[in-house]
Amino acid sequence: MTQTKLSKLLKQYNPIILDGAMATEIEKHGIALDSELWSAAVIQEHPEVVKQVHLDYFKSGADIATTNTYQATLLGFQQSGYSEQEAERIISKTVQLAADARAEFWASLSPQQQASRPYPLIAGSVGPYGAYLADGSEYSGDYTLNEGGYRMFHQSRMQLLKKAGIDLFAFETMPNFAEAQALAKLLNDAFPEDEAWLSFSLKDPEHLCDGTPLAEAAAFFNDNDQIAAIGVNCFSMMKIDQAIPVIRSATRKPIVVYPNSGEKYHPIKKIWISSKHRPSFFDASKTWAKAGATLIGGCCRTSPDDIREITEWAR
Repeated sequence: MTQTKLSKLLKQYNPIILDGAMATEIEKHGIALDSELWSAAVIQEHPEVVKQVHLDYFKSGADIATTNTYQATLLGFQQSGYSEQEAERIISKTVQLAADARAEFWASLSPQQQASRPYPLIAGSVGPYGAYLADGSEYSGDYTLNEGGYRMFHQSRMQLLKKAGIDLFAFETMPNFAEAQALAKLLNDAFPEDEAWLSFSLKDPEHLCDGTPLAEAAAFFNDNDQIAAIGVNCFSMMKIDQAIPVIRSATRKPIVVYPNSGEKYHPIKKIWISSKHRPSFFDASKTWAKAGATLIGGCCRTSPDDIREITEWAR
């Protein structure tokens, strides 16, 4: 595989700054996210808000925008009443919204500002099968498909994202080791010129949600050239520094971390329970970088202000 955009970026910048939560920012615009499609429902109804959120993160210093497709799947849209063609168009539109925000942001910079930072990339978010189920199993990994089933579920979305022009895939919040293996195999077979970062969802700093040891899962992908980085997302920012050494012990690859704010999510009530002891992203992200993280951002309940705090010391 030829050197890809992320691989080149990793050689030039450390850390690479990711974006933060999409849903939290959408809610700040007064939009309720209580459907099974979660933030994916907004793509069709309020595309200008999705674009604005991407733009806000670029302005805060993000080097990579993640598409609003974590819970956007053909099956999910069709079960909510959309036709297959409408679902395909909506998923493709997410990439265009991110690209439009990138173009607007880049054009707003002076030549000197452009020279001081990388041209932003767009990562196509591929969330787990459990996110589509919308029953909380994305936090447990308690679901089972065979490799063919995972492949059938994920391939159509990945094809749409690829055709729409993403720079790489983000296999994110993966609680189930078998699903991560199936996605890596699908990437190798159907997208041989593309790369992805792979970030797991954890039940504790040493185990995936399904109980698989994190070190074992990280080591499994160590020789896969298309997996450009391995790490963790949507794990508490107060605990993620404990997971980074576990990953580092098992892989030579760059480590990606983008934790949540430390608040607890209630998947049935679809509400967040606040944490009283949240550290600043400025201090916490410096700790993660010192521990070995190379790509750093935020997940649920984080904001452009949090990403700006990373930028303050990293750039």
